[in-house]
Amino acid sequence: MARRFRPGSTPAENLRVISRALPWKLLLLLPLIIAVAIPTYLFGSRLGNQVLPSITSLFNTISASAPSPTATPPPAFPALLPRTGTILYTAQNGDSCDSILAFQMRMNDAGQVFSDVKPETVKALNATLGRNCHALQPGMTLPLSPHYPLIAFGGIVLKIESSTPQQVLPTPLINVPTQQLGPDCSGGCNLTVRLAPNVQIHLIVQTTLDLHPGAWIWAQAMLARKHIRGFDAYPYADPGASLNGMSLRACDFQVGSTHDDNSLSCDQLSPNTIDDDNGAWLLGVTGPSALDHWGYHLKLSSGTQVLLWLSAQNGDLKFHPGNPVYRYDDRSGHYVKV
Repeated sequence: MARRFRPGSTPAENLRVISRALPWKLLLLLPLIIAVAIPTYLFGSRLGNQVLPSITSLFNTISASAPSPTATPPPAFPALLPRTGTILYTAQNGDSCDSILAFQMRMNDAGQVFSDVKPETVKALNATLGRNCHALQPGMTLPLSPHYPLIAFGGIVLKIESSTPQQVLPTPLINVPTQQLGPDCSGGCNLTVRLAPNVQIHLIVQTTLDLHPGAWIWAQAMLARKHIRGFDAYPYADPGASLNGMSLRACDFQVGSTHDDNSLSCDQLSPNTIDDDNGAWLLGVTGPSALDHWGYHLKLSSGTQVLLWLSAQNGDLKFHPGNPVYRYDDRSGHYVKV
């Protein structure tokens, strides 16, 4: 059988085959795509260089931890500290020791604190006044002391000794970072507090606020009283005692800017006659690192040692305009009325 041969393709036929295979529409659109893509790329590149850093900075700001607050420097120590002292009074006709203490010093319970039923109490009062109350005469000068006096101050905590055992945590099943608990002062702590460069006191506090050495505290406290044998409720401070090293019991307690609303009130410190007297005497010093903290607005120069009367109001002690205010006079060595 004879073989059949197919004639070869001509160049014209090959061109037609190639022209049908090429995507001519794509070739026609390619210049248009290039013309649009290049400007779009350039615009997007510039926009990305501006927007992406801003977005990154925004996310970094949101995710970043809050900056730690700047520690507020503690106030400067006052140049002077509160001091004990007396007010001079000249006896008048009809005066008795009880009436003088009641009207001049607002000691409504004077007749109960100093009673002939307990001769040792009258003997102690005679020694304090330097006069025999049973032989009081008009014209006699008596040095009157504030009874159960409070003291107001600020200071830096140097040491904390808790009277409550530190809580023991159970051993965890997994390894976790351990946290050291601060001292538990809810049951009481003995603080060593610096009031001045060379003056430290021991302050007994009962608080749930966080305490640590270096913290600045504000407090009013019961001033230590002179010990008289057989007279535990003796109401007067020892005029010769030094504030340095003295142990005080705190009330109206504050750590930094946080006031402890659950701390002991001053009328809970026994003994005292705050509720019966409707107030208490307070020793302090004017100035920003002392009495100014309590906002008493005394019209005295800073650094003045004062004795003032606080009125009891709904369980708190407040200073009201018109309350007695005395300043310490260095020349006489007594408190004089302002």
